[in-house]
Amino acid sequence: MENVNAKKDWTPANFIQSTVQELKCQLKDDQVILALSGGVDSSVCAVLLNKAIGGNLTCIFVDHGLLRKNEFEKVQEDYRHLGLNIIGIDAKEYFYRALAGEKDPEKKRKIIGKGFIDIFEQEAKKLQNIKWLAQGTIYPDIVESLSTTGKLVKSHHNVGGLPEKMNLKLVEPLKSLFKDEVRQVGRELGMADHLIKRHPFPGPGLGVRILGDITPEKVRILQDADTIFIDGLREWDLYDEVWQAAVVLLPVQSVGVTNDERTYENAVALRAVTSVDAMTAEWARLPSDFLAQISNEIIYKVQGINRVVYDISSKPPATIEWE
Repeated sequence: MENVNAKKDWTPANFIQSTVQELKCQLKDDQVILALSGGVDSSVCAVLLNKAIGGNLTCIFVDHGLLRKNEFEKVQEDYRHLGLNIIGIDAKEYFYRALAGEKDPEKKRKIIGKGFIDIFEQEAKKLQNIKWLAQGTIYPDIVESLSTTGKLVKSHHNVGGLPEKMNLKLVEPLKSLFKDEVRQVGRELGMADHLIKRHPFPGPGLGVRILGDITPEKVRILQDADTIFIDGLREWDLYDEVWQAAVVLLPVQSVGVTNDERTYENAVALRAVTSVDAMTAEWARLPSDFLAQISNEIIYKVQGINRVVYDISSKPPATIEWE
């Protein structure tokens, strides 16, 4: 898809200057809460809004129980250094109850999206004069959530998951940008490289990487496998070579042998892609020695997994995420 900003002599500096002015005029002295996920999009959105309205911004970081291992603590530490006002909310049990038994991917996304909004609205009632909900929605999120043929690709929790009636108005300063442009804006804002280069992570988190119903035990299994894969990419200096990497817990079990004993356990798929704007993507040609090492580590270190496969599908026809 053609970059919608390419025809406008777009630069990060010009975008920041014009957007900050627009935000000041739009938001005035209103209080804003931001749905901070810890990913690149919401992070850049937070820093941009902070530049425009400063202390009128409160960042809400929700632990929906579907984050990467220890991510709730790590993200809050990262953003304290940026001077952002952050409130962390442990909502794991809320989301696990809401998602219990649900297997349909679109319904899971809707449940997670509604849960986010419900929690933000509850938190807004504890604060004074909150008028706006800010989100790091970007252009590909909107495109994939639009139905131009009667069939949407997939809804994003920050697009299709929004309820029809909200007590807060919505502000999305990055919604015209592609991911590469968001990163350029972040660099122009002076954000640390490790924040800008972080792989995209879906708003519903591991909820769209667990195929089928979600349970705390499945989350534990996937978090442990995901940690091995992501840490391995960094150790082999491969992390910056790929656009996005993920482990997907499959709804199948297979026979295996561990310590000379028969097992019947879960299978996971490793997914790594290269891309520029997330509208198209190629599967990453990772070294076979690396994949062999990661496979062995996951199988022998993560209780509940006895088989690892590698996804070699490109986008299109496949999407980057499995759900």
